[in-house]
Amino acid sequence: MLAPKKVKFRKRQKSRNRGKALRGNSVAFGEIGLKALEHGKLTSQQIESARVAIMRHIKRGGKVWIRIFPDFPITSKPAEVRMGKGKGAPEGWCAPVKPGRVMYEVKGVDLALAKEALKRASYKLPIKTTIVVKEGLE
Repeated sequence: MLAPKKVKFRKRQKSRNRGKALRGNSVAFGEIGLKALEHGKLTSQQIESARVAIMRHIKRGGKVWIRIFPDFPITSKPAEVRMGKGKGAPEGWCAPVKPGRVMYEVKGVDLALAKEALKRASYKLPIKTTIVVKEGLE
C-alpha cells in the first residue's frame, strides 16, 4: 500500500474538497489516462487495487503511472465507544481527488488494450471516471 514515510503531524482536520483540479488535469507522461469526473477520497487500498487491475490486464507490458498519492490521514474511533474523549487514532491514508484530475496513465501498449485496462480499473474506484487520450493520438 502507498503511505507517506514521514508526516509533520499525525492527524489532520477534515477539509472541504471543492473546485476543479488546477494541476494534474492533462495526460503528461503516458498516452492514455483515467480522469476523475467528481470529488472523492480514494484510500490507498482502492488506489492499489485499481493499479493491480491495470497491470494484470496489460500483462505487465508497457508502463503505468500513478498520478495521485495518499497523504491525508483517516482517523476513526473504535466500535461502541461513547462520544467525546478526543479524535480517533489514525487508521489509514487517502488521496483527496477533484474533478478533472488524471489519476492513472498508461504508455507502451495497444490503445484498445489500454482502454479496457483503465475501464477495469474504474470499477475499483468509488468515483465516476472517464478515459482520456493524449492530443494527437486518436
